[in-house]
Amino acid sequence: MVMIRLARVGARKQPYYRIVVIEKDRARNGRSIEVVGTYNPRTEPASVTLKRDRIDYWKSVGAQASDIVAKLIEKNPVDAPASAEALAA
Repeated sequence: MVMIRLARVGARKQPYYRIVVIEKDRARNGRSIEVVGTYNPRTEPASVTLKRDRIDYWKSVGAQASDIVAKLIEKNPVDAPASAEALAA
């Protein structure tokens, strides 16, 4: 089974996470299939970057998100095209 979950890459007492697509049986920081985002809880507010198209693809082929990743995806909705145009102007 394929999972979308966090892999810790930060130093001791400085957590930083990658959101990865990985086989469920692999170790937390084992070899992943693809990196689909990052999560930095140390910034205020916590910064999250997601590759929505890749997450949607992996979910469509049966990947399941961990509880924490599912909450991160839910709390960071897709930006509307109008707001993207406003940033470009």
